[in-house]
Amino acid sequence: MGLNLDEKKAVVADISAQVAGAQTIVIAEYKGIGVAQLTRLRAQARKSGVYLRVLKNTLTRRAVSGSPFEGLAAHMSGPLIYGISQDPVAAAKVLSDFAKTNDKMVLRAGCHAGKVIDKAGVQELAAIPSREELLSRLLGVMKAPVTGFAVALGALAKQREETVT
Repeated sequence: MGLNLDEKKAVVADISAQVAGAQTIVIAEYKGIGVAQLTRLRAQARKSGVYLRVLKNTLTRRAVSGSPFEGLAAHMSGPLIYGISQDPVAAAKVLSDFAKTNDKMVLRAGCHAGKVIDKAGVQELAAIPSREELLSRLLGVMKAPVTGFAVALGALAKQREETVT
């Protein structure tokens, strides 16, 4: 049974709210994927903070009109699953990783920073390390000189101790 007008307005409002805070939207075809696999994908998306839903294309077009993601409307046809995330790479990473293990998931397009990107662009975006990973790398680089200094002081103290005895 189809949605009535009030339900459609509610769906458009929900999508618009998600789009308003989003940095990236990725769309993919999901035709032929089983319920169990989609459930796994949804769980992974929730864990990564990605809003993942199968949406009516016409309602989604209305929700993105007037937003930086408006250019993505040209790719909205057929059975699509939408990944919307505030993290610039999370949606691309979740859908791209799933597509690697499931050949029925076909990445269609995405939009990041107001620019529409194709399948290759989505895969490149997914290859970028996440914010947490980049912060941990930065911390490691910042910590290395201090660690090296501490090791050198420890070795110097040990050397002095050996010469005293």
